Amino acid sequence: MLVARVIVAFYGTIRAGFNSYTGDNVVLNDITLGKIKQSLNKNKILVVGDVMLDRYWFGDVSRISPEAPVPIAKIDKTDDRPGGAANVARNIASLNGNVTLLSVVGNDEPAITLKEILAKDKVEAILKSDNTIRTIVKLRVLARNQQLIRLDFEENPSHEILSEVLGVYTEIIDNYDTVILSDYGKGGLSHAAKMIEIAKAHNKRILIDPKGNDYSKYQHATLITPNKSEFRDAVGIWQNEAEFKQKAIDLKNKLNLDYLLVTRSDEGMSLFNSHLQSDYPTVAHEVYDVSGAGDTVIATLGLMLANEIPIEEAVMLANIAAGIVVAKVGTATLNLDELVHQLKLLGYKMD
Repeated sequence: MLVARVIVAFYGTIRAGFNSYTGDNVVLNDITLGKIKQSLNKNKILVVGDVMLDRYWFGDVSRISPEAPVPIAKIDKTDDRPGGAANVARNIASLNGNVTLLSVVGNDEPAITLKEILAKDKVEAILKSDNTIRTIVKLRVLARNQQLIRLDFEENPSHEILSEVLGVYTEIIDNYDTVILSDYGKGGLSHAAKMIEIAKAHNKRILIDPKGNDYSKYQHATLITPNKSEFRDAVGIWQNEAEFKQKAIDLKNKLNLDYLLVTRSDEGMSLFNSHLQSDYPTVAHEVYDVSGAGDTVIATLGLMLANEIPIEEAVMLANIAAGIVVAKVGTATLNLDELVHQLKLLGYKMD
């Protein structure tokens, strides 16, 4: 049944001065464990970005169509799940975080469905309706947990509605400790640079899941989290670890970031700050689906940082969280009980 084998990073090793290993493992301290056990909703988080509705049609295939050489899927179950920035917000809420989602949708049935699911999942949603577009929908057809096809329905929001979103963002930002921009390249973050400027002016932490090859719009953010493919699009290819490190350092300095976190698939994760490279080597896991794993990473990071958990420990927790959700089919979340259970398996006393 398992359809993929991916690598999930759990533990951290620190390279001091970007050169030598210290050999120290990242360990969660008692203060961090206490916050996880007690409450993670002390400070509010604002998520802004591209939202979509992920639709799943599950069925079985037993024959080929007589009309064309394609399989016939007999659908017996359907499921709707928030995707994109909505999945980021949903992941925060499922970990008992206090989160608000700000975005744009169409005036249609998928928008209604999104709002209903988000309300059920305790996500406060400020969704501006754009009558000129349809809500983004990704429809996946699966048989025996194998994806047969994905159909995308999407349109960019209007400039007028994006200006409204920026206005709301400016009005409410003082109510939040941390801001997350979830960029799926669908046009919802056309004002990303201005949003970063406003966040920094209000002394807010701002994290970004980037898209595209022009990262100049993300200048002065607290942290960005490109995966290996996205990082390559932004900086070009590298031949060895030394070149990778130099490109990461150069990008971090060029954008004036506090941190750069690159998720590197089978090579783990690498976190760069002003004087350290923290590497999180990989642990292999058999998984069902990697879709939405990046949402879980930045959601967990944002939630932990909003609760004043040190960055190295926040990255470790984000990796653990991602390792849980990739074992589930489709866009998924984890709850606090699942995180605590995994920490117990790693030897932490959580009772």
